[in-house]
Amino acid sequence: MRPNILYLHSHDTGRYVQPYGYPVPTPNIQHLADQGALFRQAFCAAPVCSGSRAALLTGQCTHATGMLGLAHRGYRLNHPERHIAKVLGDFGYWTGLVGEQHVSADPTDLGYDEVVDLNSTRVSDVAPAATRLIGTRAQEAEPFFLSIGFFETHREFFEPSSIRDVLYSRPPENILDNAQTRRDMASFRASARALDQGVGTVLNALEENGLADSTLVFLTTDHGLAFPDAKCTMYDRGIGVMLLMRGPGGFERGRVYDAQVSHLDLYPTICDVVGLEHPSWLEGKSLLPLVRGDVTEVHEEIFAEVTYHAAYEPQRAVRTPRYKYMRRYDDQHPGKVRANLDDSLTKDVLLEAGWADVDPPWEALFDLWLDPSEGTNRIDDPSVAAVAEDLRKRLHQWMVQTGDPLIDGPVPPAEGTVLNAVDQVSASDPTTPPTIRSLTLSGRTRNLNEVEE
Repeated sequence: MRPNILYLHSHDTGRYVQPYGYPVPTPNIQHLADQGALFRQAFCAAPVCSGSRAALLTGQCTHATGMLGLAHRGYRLNHPERHIAKVLGDFGYWTGLVGEQHVSADPTDLGYDEVVDLNSTRVSDVAPAATRLIGTRAQEAEPFFLSIGFFETHREFFEPSSIRDVLYSRPPENILDNAQTRRDMASFRASARALDQGVGTVLNALEENGLADSTLVFLTTDHGLAFPDAKCTMYDRGIGVMLLMRGPGGFERGRVYDAQVSHLDLYPTICDVVGLEHPSWLEGKSLLPLVRGDVTEVHEEIFAEVTYHAAYEPQRAVRTPRYKYMRRYDDQHPGKVRANLDDSLTKDVLLEAGWADVDPPWEALFDLWLDPSEGTNRIDDPSVAAVAEDLRKRLHQWMVQTGDPLIDGPVPPAEGTVLNAVDQVSASDPTTPPTIRSLTLSGRTRNLNEVEE
């Protein structure tokens, strides 16, 4: 009998949940980890909402999906027929969507058999609707693929739930610790508690309907926290994600894996669990050999990318288990793009301190074993020059092989999209239909060709 597939997902959570060792109480997520498998080195394909989700759900790198920007700003999938809901539907699965999806402005375009209409995508609306739908599907013989998405922990966060949290919540390691940033982190904790309640409600619905043992559950998020130098960056703070799986295939008994894995690996893993031949376009690798003990590593390297978020800020990265090489590509705007950082108390504090005046590196190389916080850029260190050159070539080869449009120079915005200018402060500033002049894009094609040679 084919197992059910339950895709649980959140916004902007990174790995800031209890089973990853952070002081964020999430007992239901911890319970899922205790019963299943947790991947401590899981990464998204793009540290932005739509690009990450598009890659996970199609099994392709973000630029191959066409989702170079945000769905609600006009970007669309090049091949919606490759969405896993459509493929599993053709394989005999009933498919449903409850809550957040952020891959299409119109969720009915994605091929689900049922899209539940809700007033919001917050836990308070999504969790009860998901519970009802699971109860209904438990009465049916055909297996289901169900996507349940929560708005939490996206900003706007909830208000802090206790004075203790406001006083003592510690912000991320790269963030100044003061009263404002502690309060901001307390608000994140309140949103994480709501997320955890939603996860618990859904898991309980599986138990009550006798579906827990026959359902492969995977819980993840799109990318890192909506804090400075995390979301929309190539740091591990931006591309690192929680990934927990429980159910058929060997995802059981509280196992923890340190191998580097990618969101792109979920599609082929699901195919193997349900007995579906891998579609030709898949770029990831099944996790089953890892959880069965046949291998100890899945990837020699993984890749990540951003082109557009609120504004144009092209970046690419390659990560091995030890090293990370990342690069920016808009030489006309070397500074930080403030509109790509969500508005917050923490953003206000850092902007006042001059955060936006410190240019990010054009190229960076980090030794993740000796410098896991990615604080020391060794791109000009002669002792690792060979590593830098190797990763520079690997990144370029990947861009060529996957048809990355950035290879040919600046990437113009897709027709019908809207965006912020790179000099605006906030994504809430007025957006405009983009033009090449408004972007003042300037190419780096010559340098890219130098790498290729």
